[in-house]
Amino acid sequence: MTSQHKNWAGNYEYQAARVHHPDTIEHVQELVRDSHKVKALGTRHSFNTIADTDQDHISLNQLNKVVSLDRDRRSVTVEGGIRYGELCEYLNSEGFALHNMASLPHISVVGACATATHGSGDRNGNLATVVSGLEIVTADGEIRVLSRHDNDFAGAVVGLGGVGVITNITLDIVPRYQMRQDVYLNLPRTQLEANFEAILSSAYSISLFTTWQTPAFEQVWLKSRVEDNASFWDKDSFYGAAQATAPTPPIAEVPVENCTEQMGVHGSWNERLSHFRMNFVPSFGEELQSEYFVSRQNALLAFARIHALGERLVAHLLISEIRTIAADDLWMSPCYGQACVAIHFTWRQNWEAVQKLLPLIEAQLQPLQARPHWGKVFTLSPDYVASCYEKLPDFQRLLSQYDPAGKFRNAFLDQYIFAS
Repeated sequence: MTSQHKNWAGNYEYQAARVHHPDTIEHVQELVRDSHKVKALGTRHSFNTIADTDQDHISLNQLNKVVSLDRDRRSVTVEGGIRYGELCEYLNSEGFALHNMASLPHISVVGACATATHGSGDRNGNLATVVSGLEIVTADGEIRVLSRHDNDFAGAVVGLGGVGVITNITLDIVPRYQMRQDVYLNLPRTQLEANFEAILSSAYSISLFTTWQTPAFEQVWLKSRVEDNASFWDKDSFYGAAQATAPTPPIAEVPVENCTEQMGVHGSWNERLSHFRMNFVPSFGEELQSEYFVSRQNALLAFARIHALGERLVAHLLISEIRTIAADDLWMSPCYGQACVAIHFTWRQNWEAVQKLLPLIEAQLQPLQARPHWGKVFTLSPDYVASCYEKLPDFQRLLSQYDPAGKFRNAFLDQYIFAS
């Protein structure tokens, strides 16, 4: 009998026959050892089948504690079920911070890192780039510990759920800092084209929002560290964009109260880096999401190609967001070996319609070697996805070494990792 639990947006119903909620690592080990097919289940913020199984789901929601804080080494170790909002509140109270956050604080740390989820900023790698250690329950139920010094580490961090159940994860942290958030409206495309590098490096974290319907990006969100006085934007305009005169949500139908504070008001990093507040509905709610990463040098061409499709998208698109991510060396990260610009789409929850639109977008981005976000919806072929990852053969060997019988494999991994 299939379970009735769905992902947070309600577009996907998981097929697991059983869902377990262990409250000790020993129980996790026992469950893994006794299972034939098993997958860890995080906060259910993926939009596709990457975390699904038809047998045993292990939810880590009861293993969500801070294990230790090392002030001298500036690192924190947490259990596999902790969410960013919970971790960030703890770190801030202890005088520390993370380098970056995704738009939602509701997501689990382990799940976000395993899929290379990201925030924004020229100098900021995706969230997995600050992982320095992993404790993994492998297919035999034993615990394996990896650190940055281990050869397998760069493959295991963005592991797509295939290496095992991550029960503890260690992250680099930095001293606590203050931020402000400023919003500007209607940035002309011509200004972005003429001042691309200056605009995308103008704040610690920057997001551009658009519906691809006008010759402008409708919103620019600038998140600036208070210590960096050069980043302050107490100006009426920003490259032709007008300063917002009131708090503005990225999607018109989202209550502005759900968003983190704007209007240049200073606040702690954990109350500004994400777009949405922890105790409110994240984003739109009932939605679909897709996202594609292109190299920074191909970004303007990618924008032009999507703008040309604008009229085809309007009925089903809620918003697109543009963010920048630094290059990294994690094997299955979309930013492996290249600084990227991510083009994100939030769709109304109509898969029949979106499924027809995605190939149009992908046909424009595929010649630019766009890589899809692992946890969102896409229709790119397995052969194409495989061609984007030069370390895929090493990753295949890693998963086969850790999980020789395929206990953690599922339809998604079979299709996109092991099909080639």
